[in-house]
Amino acid sequence: MTEETPGFDEKPDVPSDAAPEDAAQAESADKAGSAPAGDVPDVALQAQLDQVRTALNERTTDLQRLQAEYQNYRRRVERDRVTVKEIAAANLLSELLPTLDDVGRAREHGELVGGFKSVAESLETVVAKLGLQQFGKEGEPFDPTIHEALMHSYAPDVTETTCVAILQPGYRIGERTIRPARVAVAEPQPGAQTAKSGSDDDVKGAQASDEESGGPEEG
Repeated sequence: MTEETPGFDEKPDVPSDAAPEDAAQAESADKAGSAPAGDVPDVALQAQLDQVRTALNERTTDLQRLQAEYQNYRRRVERDRVTVKEIAAANLLSELLPTLDDVGRAREHGELVGGFKSVAESLETVVAKLGLQQFGKEGEPFDPTIHEALMHSYAPDVTETTCVAILQPGYRIGERTIRPARVAVAEPQPGAQTAKSGSDDDVKGAQASDEESGGPEEG
């Protein structure tokens, strides 16, 4: 007689009065229990994690773009605000320039005394706080972007077009010129530069001749 090893070819215990469908369900449950546990849930969890990461990267990119746009907007608003402020101040101060010119002429003639002096100094302090700057000095090179030449002459002691007199000072706010400085300019005397160049050439030629001959002759 052959002995049968218990545990092999055993069927799940099914009541004798159970229906065939119940027996099939019990057999399926037994097979499912014997499958490796956790494979299907791990794959689903990894897929969900990848989706969450993708969504997070997209939201992060959107947030960075919005932040950059907002910073650009703030800089543009600040730049426009400063520009509008400068334009308003320039329009106001332009109306005060004739008064400032009168104050300057009175100071030059020694008439800025007493109460008039205090008022004038107060006015100059206020416009300086608003950013008004005076420019234009004698002896500086002529610059057509900030100077307006009202008089012209020649002078032997200048090497370039130079402001020799300030007829009316110029004013600016920051980099914005409200009024150019009105000046008298002088240019080098015609022919002076040519004569100077000729003299230099003669000196250089004499030096070269001395070098070739071994130096100047001794008397």
